[in-house]
Amino acid sequence: MSVPRRVVKLLQLTAKGPPGIRYQRKKSSVQCIMDNPVLFKGKKDRFSGITVLSEDEPTTAQEFETVLQASLSHWAKEKIRGVWFRVHLQNAEWVPILAKHGFTYHHAQPQFVMMVKWLAVNEPNNIPRYAHNVIGVGAFVVNDDDELLVVRERFHTRPHWKLPGGYVEPGEDLSTAAIREVKEETGIEADFMSLVSFRHVHGANFNCSDIYFIVHMRPKSKNITMCERELAACEWMKLEEYINHPYVHETNRFFAERFLECRKNGIQIEASNIFSGAFKKNQVIYSINFQNAQSSDGKNDQENTSCSDVVNGGPKI
Repeated sequence: MSVPRRVVKLLQLTAKGPPGIRYQRKKSSVQCIMDNPVLFKGKKDRFSGITVLSEDEPTTAQEFETVLQASLSHWAKEKIRGVWFRVHLQNAEWVPILAKHGFTYHHAQPQFVMMVKWLAVNEPNNIPRYAHNVIGVGAFVVNDDDELLVVRERFHTRPHWKLPGGYVEPGEDLSTAAIREVKEETGIEADFMSLVSFRHVHGANFNCSDIYFIVHMRPKSKNITMCERELAACEWMKLEEYINHPYVHETNRFFAERFLECRKNGIQIEASNIFSGAFKKNQVIYSINFQNAQSSDGKNDQENTSCSDVVNGGPKI
């Protein structure tokens, strides 16, 4: 049935309202969402990047892609250079959606994966790679009889006498790691004295570069309690015997020779605890000390107690 023209005209006038009065039609919920989209807040850094933590800004899987697209558009307008998403295990369904929108893996931990995307179009991707070096420590524990604490691993490709030690845990100083590893593997309590040497090699475990620090330590006792879970043997061995032993590989032999040479010349790399105003925390600085006195047998007459105090619980700056 057709509608009479006068009725159509009347409806049009009613919609417009009387002269001088403006009517605004109520927006639909869809239009409101388009005008005021939900966005991820994140935390902005000094490099004009932003990091979103999924556990702090939970979003359902159904809503996630819509919020992500709106956020990416907003961040591009705000000149955000790079975006980081830390996705907790409970939000694992976000991962394929982020990948779909150009995010790549950066690193992972047991409880989360970090994904990143570079947004800046007029400069190359400047997102730093994840840490690619692993840090280990070997303990050169020498007693008053000039004997070295040595161990033989339970699992090995070829038998050899090595130094007790292992990986440095996150947030752990070299000295703390060495003290812990010696205690765990041999039952010996020892104090950190100085840094002897370190090795840097590439393509090691997990295809990372490996930095292995050798530290001189002084034992508080000689009674060994071997960790049978990790070790097949543990003993005190004369330094000269160790250097010439057929089951000692060339790297550890080199470390032992350098230790004897530095001790003879009264040279050691000390640890100093210095407060950093920039980082607002203590930091351990390692530096060479040439000024230790020597006795006729080549051993130092006086130990650097300040170095030992700094890393073994003494007063700190």
